[in-house]
Amino acid sequence: MSSLETRIDQWYEQIAEMSPEYVDARRDVELVITKLDDGQLRVAEIALGGEVVVHEWVKKAILLLFRLRGLERSEVGPFEYLDKLELKRDYERRGVRVVPGASARRGSYLSPGVILMPSYVNIGAWVGPGTMVDTWATVGSCAQIGANVHLAGGVGIGGVLEPANAVPVVIEDDAFIGSRCMVVDGARVGRGSVLGAGTILNPSIPVIDAQTGEEVSRGHVPDYCVAVAASRRREYPGGEYFLPCVLIIRRMEEGERHDKVALNNILRDHGVAT
Repeated sequence: MSSLETRIDQWYEQIAEMSPEYVDARRDVELVITKLDDGQLRVAEIALGGEVVVHEWVKKAILLLFRLRGLERSEVGPFEYLDKLELKRDYERRGVRVVPGASARRGSYLSPGVILMPSYVNIGAWVGPGTMVDTWATVGSCAQIGANVHLAGGVGIGGVLEPANAVPVVIEDDAFIGSRCMVVDGARVGRGSVLGAGTILNPSIPVIDAQTGEEVSRGHVPDYCVAVAASRRREYPGGEYFLPCVLIIRRMEEGERHDKVALNNILRDHGVAT
């Protein structure tokens, strides 16, 4: 453990009594937030075996930050804000395109080539190079978004900040998340996969292979799959009901890129849009 990590763990043991007067704690926490903002640290990452590893001490620093900072007023053009954390700046140096109406909090990381349409990225989030965060999409606290991902209009990527060991939402490289999808509570979308519009994915949602009927996971769409929102019949004493699931309707070859026309045709055959 680094000395900074050790100190953050020690400060976190006193979180209930923390306030802006704890100058030494704030100095350590602000250093962690600066490193998050510049991409030197991240809340979570995928290890070699495919497991998501959470760096708990980094999450603890974010939680401490809100105890150690008071509300501060700021202005951006005609807009006034009152918050404990300022917005990111210096996008030109970072190589990030930001359309008016978009905002990202300091302590989130935006890689070179990211495009933010009018959207929102919260603290602790990591957004990989070449990714598009489309209009009214939200990237919640600590979410990990890979490279060359498209988060379509209105997508909600949920934040997972507490408890400190909770796994955040992970969207892997080259994924396409269709309009109005909700991916929350530590759910995961694999590399190169596609979620059809309106799909809801969380750790309690079964993911089912349409060809076999097999439940392949809960809340995790494997790599290179096209998946859509569906439902399955369940019998209860009070009658039959349909509960949500996610249905894998096609498995793609590893490394296969999304052809927009072909993808639209696949989804249209199943009554789904992108």
